Amino acid sequence: MAQVGQWSHSLFGCFDNFGICLVTYFVPCVTFGQTAEAVGEGSCITCGLAYFVPILNIITWLNIRGKIREMKGIEGSTVNDCLAILCCPLCALVQEAQEVQGSGPAAQSMSRT
Repeated sequence: MAQVGQWSHSLFGCFDNFGICLVTYFVPCVTFGQTAEAVGEGSCITCGLAYFVPILNIITWLNIRGKIREMKGIEGSTVNDCLAILCCPLCALVQEAQEVQGSGPAAQSMSRT
């Protein structure tokens, strides 16, 4: 269990949920869209498509990651989010998906993939 102010899974905890890890590796746009929908940032399809649009994907991703931090009371900054996204994009996607898994109907459908 994570302490207050921390992610429940580390950035390199990709294999904590092997199912999410596999989906993210082969079709990261699905994980991106599902996570966005789970935090109320749009539909799975539109955000999944935004994953392929340069600049828009980074802006959307920073917004999603910031919302997750805000919702869960996780400490951090936009700079840290940007570094995680640019240096370890798949690990960041898995971390975000694991964080929202189990909170809301969209996150529950993510756990079934």
